[in-house]
Amino acid sequence: MTSKIIYTHTDEAPALATYSLLPIIRAFARPAGVTIETKDISLAGRIIANFPDRLTDDQKQTDALSELGALAKTPDANIIKLPNISASIPQLVAAIEELQSHGYDIPDFPEEPGNAAEQEIRDRYAKILGSAVNPVLREGNSDRRVAAPVKEFAKKHPHSMGAWSSDSKSHVAHMSEGDFFGSELSVVIDQPTKVQIELVSSAGDVSVLKSDLELQAGEIIDASTMSRQALRDFLAREIDAAKSEDVLLSLHLKATMMKVSDPIIFGHAVTVFYKDVFDKYDDVFDKLGVDANNGIGDVYAKIEELPADQQSAIKADLEAVYQSKPKLAMVDSDNGITNLHVPSNVIIDASMPAAIRASGKMWGPDGELHDTKAIIPDRCYASVYQATIEFCKRNGAFDVATMGNVSNVGLMAQKAEEYGSHDKTFEIPHAGVVRVVDAAGKVLMEHTVQPGDIWRMCQTKDAPIRDWVRLAVSRARATGSPAIFWLS
Repeated sequence: MTSKIIYTHTDEAPALATYSLLPIIRAFARPAGVTIETKDISLAGRIIANFPDRLTDDQKQTDALSELGALAKTPDANIIKLPNISASIPQLVAAIEELQSHGYDIPDFPEEPGNAAEQEIRDRYAKILGSAVNPVLREGNSDRRVAAPVKEFAKKHPHSMGAWSSDSKSHVAHMSEGDFFGSELSVVIDQPTKVQIELVSSAGDVSVLKSDLELQAGEIIDASTMSRQALRDFLAREIDAAKSEDVLLSLHLKATMMKVSDPIIFGHAVTVFYKDVFDKYDDVFDKLGVDANNGIGDVYAKIEELPADQQSAIKADLEAVYQSKPKLAMVDSDNGITNLHVPSNVIIDASMPAAIRASGKMWGPDGELHDTKAIIPDRCYASVYQATIEFCKRNGAFDVATMGNVSNVGLMAQKAEEYGSHDKTFEIPHAGVVRVVDAAGKVLMEHTVQPGDIWRMCQTKDAPIRDWVRLAVSRARATGSPAIFWLS
């Protein structure tokens, strides 16, 4: 029996819950001779751990995430990992400012590094941004299922579920071409090799995007691309459609875990929706360092540096956008925080289930629930939510007191699939062809790309795939539930 359990200290609500939950866990574990040790992997803790050279001895913290990453590879590891912040840039900047206000000599986040020192700081912060914790700790595949007592409690005390109407106008809008789903290529690696990701210009010039990427025998690599132009055309059409359909406009991404690709997609949604403002104040925003990938909140924050009359003019033009465009789904109606304010405010695997539980509706600027157009650009994620909406329109809301449950076995070990894509995702600087070339010079995959397209590659090792199948089959046999392999 493992004599020690590691309990992680994280952020916000889980951190608050720890004050009541951790003593209970310790009380149950103590008679069994099990000790509970805590490790700080909160956002603030990870920032502090990455800058020991700038802190006093009293302020320094060990790199708990690295320690747990090593521990997770051992047979005796037993880690309780609480939900943690997968920080967007606005969240990271806010955490840095809070630490600085408490006397920590933490450097500012350099949005556009101007020298080698700033680039080194940016590289350190890159390890903290987005889903930095899960890829390190998830050395195994996931086995998620609801405990029987929890399920019984939910049946006896069902949470609220909004009623569904067959004439609900809520729906999912996704691209029909030019997305990751429509462009994916994959290759199985026969023998160990190294590959290089290259961008070849129309003139034949080769830029190396990533080199010396080691691959194992049996490993699967896949690559796909999202067209900037197709994305922006799609967003413009759907924004206009939301206005004519008289529904809220909402955008659902995962800009936390998909920390390279999805903030870029989010930025396009911001600049398309607020196109008139970004066109009119292009030079001003450029001088202020406005980054649309950080949301329209970045505009509101940066224009505070301007004279009052100029601020008022920009705010008036932003207000004109709200009057002429469809109503936006809101994160905080009382304070005017929209779906497009910060990329991390609306995360698809939380926001879409919440909308489905609320009759397919989201909160509008008036503080009331309204039908919504849920924009999920990539078809990889969109179809399951549209199918659920269609089911609820036909059959009404799910009944928590009577419905069953679905366990989930996830393929994620050793940074499988999108978990390992961050360092192989690129915003393309110029037209050409992105190709993956092995050590023998053979082109394994290639995509024609245009400036601003997003290209990404994932890799999945053979052992995690075999373990995923084994785990799924063994769980299906143990529970008597059918095993459904979802490969799309």
